[in-house]
Amino acid sequence: MNGHFFAGSFGGDTTKIDAATRLECKICWYVYDPAKGDDYWQIPPATPFSQLPDHWTCPNCDGAKEGFMVLEDDADG
Repeated sequence: MNGHFFAGSFGGDTTKIDAATRLECKICWYVYDPAKGDDYWQIPPATPFSQLPDHWTCPNCDGAKEGFMVLEDDADG
């Protein structure tokens, strides 16, 4: 584990996520949902987190995307 990131942080490691993985900002708890995209940054729906531009930050608090936490509650139901 990299000491610069919390356990569960994305940290730039795309092997931790797939195209439908939702991630949560560790600062303000904003959830990036690929199915919805991001209106603030004009990211269209169906854009996986791993394909967000390098300059993308949390639309609520400007937190870096590397600090986003992988949500484990993506099970159907």
